[in-house]
Amino acid sequence: MDGLILTVDCGTQSARALIFDLDGKLLDKCKIEYEPYEKGEPGRAEQDAATYWDAVCAACRDLAGRRPELMKAVAGVGVTTQRDSMICLDSKGEPLRKAILWLDLRKARPPYRPWLPMRIIYGLAGMGEAVPLTQEEGKCNWIMQNEPEIWERTHKFVQVSGYLNFRLTGLFADSVASQIGHQPIDYKRQAWSRPGSLNAKLFPIPRAKLPEMVRAGEVIGRVTPEAAARTGLPVGIPVIAAGSDKGCETLGMGVTKPGSASLSFGTTATIQTTSRRYFEPLAHMPAYPSPIPGRYNAEVEIFRGYWMITWFKNQFAYEEVMEARRRGIAPEAMLNELLRKTPAGCHGLVMQPYWTASLKTPSAKGAIIGFGDVHDRAYLYRAIIEGLAFGLKDGLRAIERAGRMKVTELAVSGGASQSDEICHITADVFNLPLVRGATFETSGLGAAMVVAAGLGMYPGVEAASRRMAARETIFEPDPGRARLYHELYHRVYRRMYRVLAPLYEAIRDITNYPERLGRGE
Repeated sequence: MDGLILTVDCGTQSARALIFDLDGKLLDKCKIEYEPYEKGEPGRAEQDAATYWDAVCAACRDLAGRRPELMKAVAGVGVTTQRDSMICLDSKGEPLRKAILWLDLRKARPPYRPWLPMRIIYGLAGMGEAVPLTQEEGKCNWIMQNEPEIWERTHKFVQVSGYLNFRLTGLFADSVASQIGHQPIDYKRQAWSRPGSLNAKLFPIPRAKLPEMVRAGEVIGRVTPEAAARTGLPVGIPVIAAGSDKGCETLGMGVTKPGSASLSFGTTATIQTTSRRYFEPLAHMPAYPSPIPGRYNAEVEIFRGYWMITWFKNQFAYEEVMEARRRGIAPEAMLNELLRKTPAGCHGLVMQPYWTASLKTPSAKGAIIGFGDVHDRAYLYRAIIEGLAFGLKDGLRAIERAGRMKVTELAVSGGASQSDEICHITADVFNLPLVRGATFETSGLGAAMVVAAGLGMYPGVEAASRRMAARETIFEPDPGRARLYHELYHRVYRRMYRVLAPLYEAIRDITNYPERLGRGE
């Protein structure tokens, strides 16, 4: 057995080591779970960076111990991870503090305060609040302001992917397709921002503190003897630059052209497509570097997406959780029963999924309207699932409009995609066929495609995707339910935000939640 690919997929709650063959078949895997973040001050989400590396090592050693013949046949490694979770490393690659995760809610003071003429220009461009708000989210800015001694000692400021690539190779380098977050990156050029550019002002990280960026599919380095001893990987095999988890999911589902789009049913729900042309799906929201070299992933996200399933389960589904425990099944299987026993459209109960405000709608709130005496918990759960689909459909409309394209097919991945009922509802809301892949490990599969192409096993990443992406199920929309959802979407859902926006602004004025700008730490 020759030419296998090992990918590391390091998420918020677990790390997985996955071995694929060149047909995209998952031969074996090991998953190591950990707490998503260490509980500390309210609103903060930090994790000991060693937790990620230790979990990766344990997962790889498990595979090496159980399947030594597979591990010996591994020809290359790729790393895909969560986005915008940042780590300060010293000159030896040791973490100087805990990683600050993408979930973290702390606020920095905006380091860039434009003069009045520029403030007027930004305001006219619809960026009046976005410019300071984006800076407040910058983890680098918070560390500079609150832990200057840590920042002074920081040799490299890296994503989780950059940290793991360093541990594997000893080099401070990472894929350009993994640099997604609050950093000084020029997304259109797919390079670090030039001095004096807006992103360089928003996130003033000295170039010397940033890792070397490597194009997806190129060699970052080779597995060192030290890393081999910790992981069981063969010494000297190449580590290939891959991409972020969402980008690799999109690739792993075979979404390589504008006519299709990828839905990710994860903690953050996203809709993403792949294009040769750079365009912003929402004004001033960049398209990200794709794991396909030179391509872009235009994306719209719902920050607290299918996390809402967990929210509903914790707040309202005690009976279902207890019954699932009695039956020895997952609680989500019981929640699927709630979907099966409620009608499409929920007798007019409609949910708007803005449980967390976005950069473009900083005053937004979640809302549920249309309650009547027929509605119970089952209807509430279905309204959540339908509302998330409506929100993602908004994202598709934005991508199609900005990209001057028409999407005719959807692919789906992520935890909630394992539910046939959720997939059926989504296909009906979009009135498009919805494809689910043969493996749940879509992000790892996408990374494997990049590695296979980088090793020369395929002439390019697209060719690898055509061969390695396998489809399992196609959910076709039901015409009757699609017509019902079309009416609810256009006559109710699309009008909700416009009608409720003044009330959201009033709530924010009265309660300062979400917090107004300029009141960060």
